[in-house]
Amino acid sequence: MSAPTWNSETVLKIQGYQFIAGCDEVGMGCLAGPVVAAAVILPFGIILEGLNDSKLMSAKSRESMVERIHAVALSYSIQHATVDEIDELNIYHAARLAMKRAIESLKIPADYALIDGRAKIDLSIPQLSIIKGDQISVSIAAASVLAKVFRDQWMREFDISYPGYEFAKHKGYGSVLHRTHLQDLGPSPIHRKSFSWTPVRGPSAT
Repeated sequence: MSAPTWNSETVLKIQGYQFIAGCDEVGMGCLAGPVVAAAVILPFGIILEGLNDSKLMSAKSRESMVERIHAVALSYSIQHATVDEIDELNIYHAARLAMKRAIESLKIPADYALIDGRAKIDLSIPQLSIIKGDQISVSIAAASVLAKVFRDQWMREFDISYPGYEFAKHKGYGSVLHRTHLQDLGPSPIHRKSFSWTPVRGPSAT
């Protein structure tokens, strides 16, 4: 699979846009924890060797890439929507809210937003949603890495606050390990009440 490119941003640069933000979220499919979004404006054309969709990078590569992104970004922002907001709004709208917050919190205001997926966000600037954008656009890929590393660290902190669920291992996703602990312990304060999940074993099992 090829690495993301500057093609999407180049088209916008030709149209006169100067500060193009890439935006992505992480955590929509989890049973627990917030949904986190990042937005980033990179210097146009900069080469970040090894950058890709965060899901295709190792944890070590992502953490190293975050440091490189922080060092070169013109502006970046990481925001979230809480578990309560997810339960109140539903995960789709909560993710859109997190992305809106990330874009609007950039210290350098973006004049265009490239957004991963199909979501349309309530913004005052033009935007383009790109399916699998984190595999296509350098800016979106960088945002995906920022969001993923930030949320993973947050889940490691939740692992300390709520022992027994092993959040540091599964990061809140519905793995067999996570669902086993959830079935044994019941939900923690950071579990999403609006989400359903499949028990690992029947009620009669010991």
